[in-house]
Amino acid sequence: MKRIERPVLLVVFGASGDLSKRKLLPALYSLAYQNLLPPNFTVVGFARTKYSDEEFRELARASIEEYGDIDIDEHIWHWFSQGLFYINGGYDDPAGFKALAEKVSDLDTKRAIHGNHVYYLATPPMVFKPITSHIHEAGLCPSDHVAERRIVIEKPFGHDLASAQDLNEHLLKLFSEEQIFRIDHYLGKETVQNILVFRFGNGIFEPIWNRNYVDHVEITVAESLGIGDRGGYYEGSGAIRDMLQNHMMQLMALTAMEPPVTFDAKAVRDQKVNVLQSIRPFDPAVIASRVVRAQYAAGVADGKEIPGYLSEKGVAADSTTEAYVAMKVDIDNWRWNGVPFYLRTGKALATKLTEISIVFRKPPLLLFEALENDHMPPSNVLTLRIQPDEGIRLTFDAKRPGPAVDIDRVAMEFSYHDEFGSKPSADAYERLLLDALIGDNTLFIRRDEIELAWDRVTRVLDFWDAEERAAQDAGKPLSLPKYAAGTWGPKEADDLLARDGRYWRNPASIRISR
Repeated sequence: MKRIERPVLLVVFGASGDLSKRKLLPALYSLAYQNLLPPNFTVVGFARTKYSDEEFRELARASIEEYGDIDIDEHIWHWFSQGLFYINGGYDDPAGFKALAEKVSDLDTKRAIHGNHVYYLATPPMVFKPITSHIHEAGLCPSDHVAERRIVIEKPFGHDLASAQDLNEHLLKLFSEEQIFRIDHYLGKETVQNILVFRFGNGIFEPIWNRNYVDHVEITVAESLGIGDRGGYYEGSGAIRDMLQNHMMQLMALTAMEPPVTFDAKAVRDQKVNVLQSIRPFDPAVIASRVVRAQYAAGVADGKEIPGYLSEKGVAADSTTEAYVAMKVDIDNWRWNGVPFYLRTGKALATKLTEISIVFRKPPLLLFEALENDHMPPSNVLTLRIQPDEGIRLTFDAKRPGPAVDIDRVAMEFSYHDEFGSKPSADAYERLLLDALIGDNTLFIRRDEIELAWDRVTRVLDFWDAEERAAQDAGKPLSLPKYAAGTWGPKEADDLLARDGRYWRNPASIRISR
């Protein structure tokens, strides 16, 4: 990453909130520590909480010390903190936005920013509309200042297709599409970005990255914790909205996309959109056989006792919100026709990880099958581990030393830790913040990406709603399948693959070396 040369002013709405304290302020200080921020870099925090500039600086320092990975360097801190300012105001209060506009104008002149401003909404989605409306009305982000003014919006982008379309229509009445940076922090992770480098930078893999050589693809996003004290939020979300519609659809699009003509925002995002358009829409007649939802029962995960989902605080005793979802997806295009993509995500699973497994076809002539005691599954599996222990692993068969022809499964591994030293990978927010500050939206999500992903997921949500209404009308409340916390999910998810003669590659036994 190169240092930003052009001065920029960043306004953070929700500056006193959890996201700002845990992620944004530590990431910005880390960028300052790496000498990547421009001269006169300026941050204006805006929130309901009353702070002076100095109190906001104290909050920022405490946040960096608690959540950051870098010790405070007093010289760097002095430079960084002198660019921190704060305005108190309500998100629906025109007077607060008027004061903000005056502050931004004053700082723009005093600190020689020259009109290059970014507005970051680190707030709950319910205030996206009032904040952006007031930004527009205060003249802070004119739609004809594409190169100078930008809006960054955190997920969730709606809760179904209709709400996503409504939010997008609202935003596009106020700003141009090029000004809107919809952020998904998964796209800032090192290994996610490395998917494109690995695929298109290596001539040995791209020729076999297709239906002729790939049997199927598995994408797993597993969390070992339950919902904890987030029951109120999770009841309105569920696994399919929380993880699958956004993070997992993006991972699938990057894995399946065609080579872009150039590595710029439009070319990359065009190819992701082509993948999402090629996802076969779910017909209600097949959803029950292609999508599994479940809730965790009591158990132990990562050494911690976890109560059942229905016993968690804030969860209704008869809740039908899914804490786990598995889905079989077909991509109807030339490259992937006949290659299923299996996606799964859930809470209270055996371990926390995110990985993509490309399972290659078995060779057509199995010369050594008679030597094996059991029917052996495909031996060539390419695993891209996103987190933790970021790395890449390729398995294949090899002969054991000795006179007998004994075959064993072995692996070649690449570990970020081993290859690039002990320095941790840059936090995803560092990369994405830097891109937003310079105006590069390659790793941000476009309107059509959002709506295509929601279209496919909303069909499932509508089916589930109809299923629940039918159960209620029949006087038989719907009960979801259960799995013990600390396991890899319900039997029904195993059956989803077993019907196709396949199985989940549970990653507890796969560890990228460190």
